[in-house]
Amino acid sequence: MNSRDRVIFSINHKQPDKIPIDLGSSTVTGISGIAYNNLKNYLKIEGPTRIIDVIQQLANVDMKFIDLFGVDALDVNRISAEGNDWYEFRLNNGDIVEFPSWFLPVRNADGSFITKDEDGTIISKMSAESAFFDQMYYPYENGYPENFSNLKADLKKISWIVHSHSSNLNTDELRGKLIELKERTNKALVMSGGVKLLEFGFFIRRMDNFLIDMITDKAKVSELLDIFVDMHLAGLEKKCKAVGDIVDIIRFGDDLGMTSGPFMDLGTFRELLKPRYRVLCDYVKKHSKMKIFLHSCGSIKQYIPDLIDAGFDIINPVQTNCYDMDPLKLKTEFGKDITFWGGGVDTASVINRGSPEEVRKDVLKRCEIFYKDGGFIFAPIHNILSEVPPQNIVAAYNAVREFNGEKALM
Repeated sequence: MNSRDRVIFSINHKQPDKIPIDLGSSTVTGISGIAYNNLKNYLKIEGPTRIIDVIQQLANVDMKFIDLFGVDALDVNRISAEGNDWYEFRLNNGDIVEFPSWFLPVRNADGSFITKDEDGTIISKMSAESAFFDQMYYPYENGYPENFSNLKADLKKISWIVHSHSSNLNTDELRGKLIELKERTNKALVMSGGVKLLEFGFFIRRMDNFLIDMITDKAKVSELLDIFVDMHLAGLEKKCKAVGDIVDIIRFGDDLGMTSGPFMDLGTFRELLKPRYRVLCDYVKKHSKMKIFLHSCGSIKQYIPDLIDAGFDIINPVQTNCYDMDPLKLKTEFGKDITFWGGGVDTASVINRGSPEEVRKDVLKRCEIFYKDGGFIFAPIHNILSEVPPQNIVAAYNAVREFNGEKALM
């Protein structure tokens, strides 16, 4: 099997020749620029560290690593990362990275960084000790406007939206480059769909306010969610038409859970979110061949049957260190109906704090659980963060290779 075959086979719940592997095919299966620099130094691999996700400070994973680690999926945004519109930037820890030319953070005297919009509003901040930018401005934090006629302009003051990195190529150029990339690499291609419902509410209203609104002001929330659906349908129409026959997986994202449990009861989920997810999933399935990947952190087991029913094919990051997210139970109950893209190594306590041998054992145990009958793409639980030692990253991917019967990286 080539990489794309392997990924599609697994998503279709057929046993592939080996576990498919991901590193950097999305902004939820990526690696921090600092961790990436450390990994480059450890493996003595040269080349720039280009920050493909400026909010989370994630690096574009170079094809040298893709080949070395045996990665089977690629982010279509790597097209823009392979261009020349970048400049060098020194982080507070001394690391040199490259930022896209449109991202121009200002360093304050205390070592923090801020970004502003055209009006001078501070929209994001990274403290001197942090390795990512926090959203600082919430347009409706103090209440909703009388109507949503200015919504699109308001959304442009949200850092997660303004600083989303996407290709600036026209449709024909992008299509041509993706066809060439697919033919040259035989990798599965993953694209962000830009689809968020709950999180758009968090972005614009602030998380605590929006969760309260879902109980106390359902009419206003429903009105806003319907506008979000229409906006996303317009975006999906363009993406499906342009590359829906080339890209293999399209990614949606809504964090539905916390470590301790889900954000909302099942009734609220079914009333406000599930019907709208179904509309969006139905559109993708009707107008493309793409599989639908939902990123949702936290404890989400109670939603999984409804997510399957709504049309999702894949869930990520499979945060098994959360309440009611035991990997064996997830695989046993839902493994025939949904693919687990993630859950491959614990990023909260093992890959960042354990020894290489502890990492190896954790990965092998999880591979044993998730591999049977397909439905599993190996990736860590969410992104590899800045504190993760490079030897532990190597240990994790070596463990998958061991399970697959392949030689170690080193």
